Amino acid sequence: MSTAAPENSGNRFELLVQSVTDYAIYMLSTNGTVVSWNAGARRFKGYEADEIVGEHFSRFYTPEDRAAGIPALALDTAEREGRFEAEGWRVRKDGTHFWANVVIDPIRDSTGKLIGFAKVTRDLTERRLAQEALRASEERFRLLVESVTDYAIYMLDPVGTITSWNPGAQRFKGYTAEEILGQNFSRFYSEEDRMAGVPSRALETASREGRFEAEGWRIRKDGSRFWASVVIDSIRNPMGTLIGFAKITRDLTERREAQLALEEARETIFQSQKMDAIGKLTGGVAHDFNNLLAVIMGSLDLARQRLQTGADISRYIDNAMTAADRGAILTQRMLAFARKQELKLRNVDCPALVRNMAGLLKSTLGSTVTIETRFPLILNAAHADPAQLELALLNLAVNARDAMPEGGRIIIEGMEAHLQAEQRPDLGTGDYVRLSVIDEGEGMDEATLSRAREPFFTTKGVGKGTGLGLSMVHGFAQQCGGSLTISSEPGQGTTVSLWLPVATASDEPLDEAESQAQAPYPLSDQPLVILAVDDDDLVLTNTAGMLEELGHTVFQAASGADALRVLGEGEVDLVITDHAMPQMTGAQLADALDESHPGLPVIIITGYAELPPHATKRLRLDKPFKQADLARIVSLARLNRSGERLTPLPGRAPRF
Repeated sequence: MSTAAPENSGNRFELLVQSVTDYAIYMLSTNGTVVSWNAGARRFKGYEADEIVGEHFSRFYTPEDRAAGIPALALDTAEREGRFEAEGWRVRKDGTHFWANVVIDPIRDSTGKLIGFAKVTRDLTERRLAQEALRASEERFRLLVESVTDYAIYMLDPVGTITSWNPGAQRFKGYTAEEILGQNFSRFYSEEDRMAGVPSRALETASREGRFEAEGWRIRKDGSRFWASVVIDSIRNPMGTLIGFAKITRDLTERREAQLALEEARETIFQSQKMDAIGKLTGGVAHDFNNLLAVIMGSLDLARQRLQTGADISRYIDNAMTAADRGAILTQRMLAFARKQELKLRNVDCPALVRNMAGLLKSTLGSTVTIETRFPLILNAAHADPAQLELALLNLAVNARDAMPEGGRIIIEGMEAHLQAEQRPDLGTGDYVRLSVIDEGEGMDEATLSRAREPFFTTKGVGKGTGLGLSMVHGFAQQCGGSLTISSEPGQGTTVSLWLPVATASDEPLDEAESQAQAPYPLSDQPLVILAVDDDDLVLTNTAGMLEELGHTVFQAASGADALRVLGEGEVDLVITDHAMPQMTGAQLADALDESHPGLPVIIITGYAELPPHATKRLRLDKPFKQADLARIVSLARLNRSGERLTPLPGRAPRF
């Protein structure tokens, strides 16, 4: 039994060694001769046991290693130090090479005498090839990063310490690798950014979201600033642990300066275009207003001369009034161009609207033009602002007249059409009323037609028109949800069409206040005491004169402060104030009167298209106005909030 156990144990170890195929495990004699051979050695060295046992193990080494005495050195080291381990190229039976990890251990008997060596070899060729590929890849990336000079590409550790530095970073940040490695990247930020915690927030964002990107000022080594685009990406190991950040910075200073220069150039061009537009506008407005003033001044001068002789002056007064009306229309056109007016969209009976314009069209267009209307027996109402629609049709009619210097016929035509979206890209699917103004004039060529809607574009010559007519009408149509089309050929006349949506049952009618405002109020049947306020003496005198002709007692004030002083000395029934006054506007005066004289009606007169938002609910009268307009707004002011008429105080004798 005592002799069988070691024998059986030895057999088991031999079976174990022989069954190993991933390692070459074999014995060497003291001089390096192979004395045993396992399956693993046979598998990746290629020798059978009977081919290699008795041969010297140096045949596994390359000729260069044998010439250098490496095999003998390995055995000597193992005997002297108790172990030898190395990696290197080894040679198979077929002459191919493989990368091997070699361990040689000395074998001694119980007395310590060396009796041989145990040699274990592992084939690491695949691992080495993978490592070589990885090193080659890393080298390529290193060369790539090192070759980039337009970007700063460097690594940070989790707290922002710089761990790598490429030539691009050195080029536009100014630090060499020796100067900056181990420093925190926050030194590239301005003092105010560091105090605000910008660097730490950038790393926190990159850690939390995986990426941080921004632009801003950064600091070079010499203290100068540059505009940088910065991207910071977090780097994590396969377990997801943050191991650092990759930071890429690009110097965009030149691009930003170029952008600023471009914006400055654009602003200069825009300013030049604006001044050119203002020049055209000024020339056109000056021409039109000078024409109107010539008519007004000439008519009034003739009227004054004829008045001395007792002759009839009504014709000259009518001429002056017509010119003033045209001036008011021109002013409305300018205000609408300067501000997008708030339209009051209503159901508009287009044939009735055109009929009501007959007198205005006749007096405006003159006797050389014949006006013809064409409407079907039934035409649905359009959804539009009636006042602005009148102005639009008047503009189109004036343009049509100007296109016929020798006179001719203007046709105003209406019809209804149903459109699909694909028929007209500028209009949606639905029903539309098309109002067309047709002339028999000179027509337009393609170049003129393509620019006809442009603001300030006119074919009437320098200083002979504002060039706003068609652009105004086009803008009005679009605000109504419609469009404007122009068809024309040289010598064939022009057709300008307004496409307006057909009104639906849901469209709101006039509200009560507007209905009252448009109703024909009678002249005041009872005189009121009115305070008129205006900083322009001529306008104030004129307004006061109109009110006095209506039978009212009028007191005058030249400013808001003067008005408050007057009201402190007595009572009035109504205040009529201009809006655009220095120190205190009409709206501000009305607010002050709400505090000091609650319930006192105030009418604000304005020449602007808009009033302050809080003043939009007050009674308003637009300049220029006639005595009838003034009488109507005064009659409306006589209604108090309950709908009852205001009456003067009994025995009215104002205390002033």
